[in-house]
Amino acid sequence: MKRYEKFADEIAELIRTGVLQPGQKVPSVRHASRTYGVSPSTVFQAYYLLEDRGLIQARPRSGYFVREHAKRPLHEPDISPRPAETTDVDVSELVFSVLGSLRDPNTVPFGSAFPSADLFPLQRLARSMAQSVRDMPVREVISEMTSGNPDLLRQIALRYMVGGVMLPMEELVITTGAMEALNLCLQVVTEPGDLVAIEAPAFYATLQVLERLKLKAVEIPVHPREGIDLEVLADSLANLPIKACWLMSSLQNPLGASMSEARKQQLYELLQRHQVPLIEDDVYAELYFTREPPKPVKSHDRDGLVMHCGSFSKSLAPGYRVGWVAGGRYAEQISRLKLMTTISPSVPAQAAIADYLQHGGYDRHLRKLRHALEMQQGAMLASAARHFPASTRVTRPSGGYFLWFEFPEQVDSLQLLQLALAQGISLAPGPIFSATRRYRNCARLNHGHPWNERSEKAMELLGRMIKSF
Repeated sequence: MKRYEKFADEIAELIRTGVLQPGQKVPSVRHASRTYGVSPSTVFQAYYLLEDRGLIQARPRSGYFVREHAKRPLHEPDISPRPAETTDVDVSELVFSVLGSLRDPNTVPFGSAFPSADLFPLQRLARSMAQSVRDMPVREVISEMTSGNPDLLRQIALRYMVGGVMLPMEELVITTGAMEALNLCLQVVTEPGDLVAIEAPAFYATLQVLERLKLKAVEIPVHPREGIDLEVLADSLANLPIKACWLMSSLQNPLGASMSEARKQQLYELLQRHQVPLIEDDVYAELYFTREPPKPVKSHDRDGLVMHCGSFSKSLAPGYRVGWVAGGRYAEQISRLKLMTTISPSVPAQAAIADYLQHGGYDRHLRKLRHALEMQQGAMLASAARHFPASTRVTRPSGGYFLWFEFPEQVDSLQLLQLALAQGISLAPGPIFSATRRYRNCARLNHGHPWNERSEKAMELLGRMIKSF
């Protein structure tokens, strides 16, 4: 990372943590140069970068100021803790009906589960695909079907190492996207009828997997900033025969919550005490806005209890369907189960991603992607503050591309979805994120697409609909 980029990240962290408030003047170029020991040109470059990211703005003859992301900022949701609930899962019909309504490519994609394809280096990936397939010995097409591409396995292991997690390559299993990894992990440690602790709200695919495998959900409440309620989880583990936990410790979908390192340590110690395995869904790991990447619970794992699942779908290659799991003590069972089902992800796709990780400038791409998502988050927050009711609450995640909105009590987000679709706008209504179909007055909105006049108009229309309830 260049010096001006590092300095820009330091100022961004001050803004993100509230040390520098909206409307407040940032240090002058001369003062910053003297205080931080960098050249004036470095400060200028950093401030230009922060302008591009939508965090500061220049005022003629006055200097640089933190942008007013919202003239009337909305408060954070106050999700009240509730006792854990044990329930059969029966949400697929609702989820499929909602997802089916979101497929129209002409809608404003606030309900989408993916960021814009324009944010990914797809042409560069295509060149990597062509190059790697052309150079691949014929015998490797067969041999790598079961073991995975060795270059890709090395690159994934290296990224773990750089993040402070040392693990043997033998622990890694390449899968067809993260969803296969998560499915395999769950099947290895559960039988039909078992209890699985999940978050509330939870990603709707989690609920669908539990329903398909005939597992019962134990819903544990999640705070929008601090993550899962450890006290409720501890009580549930002590009183219920929970066989596994499926959690997102960083940038949780849909809330965007990220647990602190101390809380991740507490979570691991709690699970280790009860010898309950953790399936850690970490597909948004690379989309953080903070200076330092959040470490997974896997970084605390001393005895292979954590199965850490990742993917390139959200950060590099949507549609390539290449994911993985660091399976800990369960790695061999996961690998065998994969061979009994899908056998292998696409060998050319694995080779293409391996080539890109080695030669394509992945970290440079990630910096651009994070900056774009952070700027778009600010734009959506500002627009919501302008157009939504003042009593609306919204999360402020430190990464990713989702915001969770809690509307006034009388709003029904399933009805809101139908009204919005009639106007060419999609959203993800709250009930699809709960086994008990809670969060009826909530919705998840995606800010992962370039913000433009159409986006702003859609937020204005949504605001009118919400106020009509």
